[in-house]
Amino acid sequence: MTANTSKCAALANLAAPGFVVEKAEIVPAGPAPAADGSGAVDGSGELLPEHCLVQGMLNPRIGAGGRKFGLGFDLRMPTNWNGRFAFHGGGGLDGRLAPALGDIFGSVRPSALARGFAVVSADGGHRGDWLDGSFGLDQQARIDYAYNALDKVTLKAKELVGQYYGAAPDYSYLLGCSNGGRQGLMASQRFPLHFDGIVAGDPSIKFSRIAVDQIWNTQVAARIAPKDENGRPIISRAFSDGDLRLVADSVLKRCDALDGLADGIIHDWRGCDFDPGVLTCKEEKTDGCLSEAQAGALRDLYGGPRTSDGKPLYGAFNYDTGIADPTWRTMHIGSSGTGEWDSADATLGLSNMRYYQRTPPDPKLDPMDFDFDRDVQRTRHTGAMSDADSTFLETFARHGKMIVYNGLSDQGMASSVLVDWYDEVVSVNGKSIRESVRLFLIPGMCHCSGGKATDRFDMLEAIMAWVEEGRAPDRIEAMSAAFPGISRPLCPHPLVARYKGGDVNKADSFMCTD
Repeated sequence: MTANTSKCAALANLAAPGFVVEKAEIVPAGPAPAADGSGAVDGSGELLPEHCLVQGMLNPRIGAGGRKFGLGFDLRMPTNWNGRFAFHGGGGLDGRLAPALGDIFGSVRPSALARGFAVVSADGGHRGDWLDGSFGLDQQARIDYAYNALDKVTLKAKELVGQYYGAAPDYSYLLGCSNGGRQGLMASQRFPLHFDGIVAGDPSIKFSRIAVDQIWNTQVAARIAPKDENGRPIISRAFSDGDLRLVADSVLKRCDALDGLADGIIHDWRGCDFDPGVLTCKEEKTDGCLSEAQAGALRDLYGGPRTSDGKPLYGAFNYDTGIADPTWRTMHIGSSGTGEWDSADATLGLSNMRYYQRTPPDPKLDPMDFDFDRDVQRTRHTGAMSDADSTFLETFARHGKMIVYNGLSDQGMASSVLVDWYDEVVSVNGKSIRESVRLFLIPGMCHCSGGKATDRFDMLEAIMAWVEEGRAPDRIEAMSAAFPGISRPLCPHPLVARYKGGDVNKADSFMCTD
């Protein structure tokens, strides 16, 4: 038995009431495990260093319905430690104990662990499918998912890091997208001293209102969809793939060259004034036009939910190329050929609303019965816990740095909501807050990655340079899988990338300007 093996195994002796150690063992260098926690290899080819793996649970208990709850965690501490710590953000409704890699859903390569970070992940205080909101029947589980698991697991993990290495981390980071992005914002707002650097990608900032938006989307699609033999709307047929490609092509034609170059990427998203009404059929519906009902439904989908008197309840989405990406269909209308819907809006969104967002929970809620004048009020209690939209960041800004980003083709998170939040952050804290918090909007990128976009960038390197060397991210170079061989700058809001001349494939040919 090596010294490292003994030292790692000894961490199991720290178990105490309220702290269960399920595993404490050395993992030899080898392939990274799959993100689902199944133990399979993830297939990326990334090799991880030898590390001490500690899995355990804080505050195990029996809760609502006799269900087991607790704050599960996965902590990985490399033998050759670089002195840094990272919290690996979650996704969806959590419930899965993902291997603690610090890779932001595979978009950070090498991962934080591969770079020598000690990394921890958490299950959000419950176990189950990430689409299943039934944990919300339990009061404490709601609190744990909203923010408590982030807090308690971070503190315990840092304690274990100190026990294992005999020293506290020199720097602490949080890396996440989607719910992990929400956790990043939440950390800056509720736990401003926990982390030196935060990367918050595509954050579900107004989490309760996103659930409202998902119910709205389902109702809008159902309104124009054909019905099955049982009279149920087949929402997958509200739009054909051809309809969605038509819209994407038309948006490009209208807005692509606004940034000075027609290259398939819309950088000047604020200048894009596309309206789907221009595609309305003059006569019968064909592949080259939209029905009047489809054009109206798109306006409602992109405008976001509202009350009967027109009051916005979430925020507007901007038209971009992502509408033709398969993820848009998966999110909003799915592929089911019956009235049994399989879109994320109608599964994840509905489960979230039934069990977690609504007070009291209503497991039998029919999304078609949701009333936007009456029922939004029933989300306010959970929203107060889980919405990460506070704007006063004085304590965090005095020592920390945060990079927030969002795909402009994100099919679930409206960029306008994040922009409004950031503009208010500047208003509340003063312009100097830009030296601590910056927002980047990524043209064409869908939720956390993908799309016709430059979605390959190293946000971990950027946040480390800002925190540890004082090099603020005035622009971040990004590459593209969709457009091989090109690079583009990602610009801090409110600046956008504009072509200034030169090699159209190179980021250096673009400047960040208004």
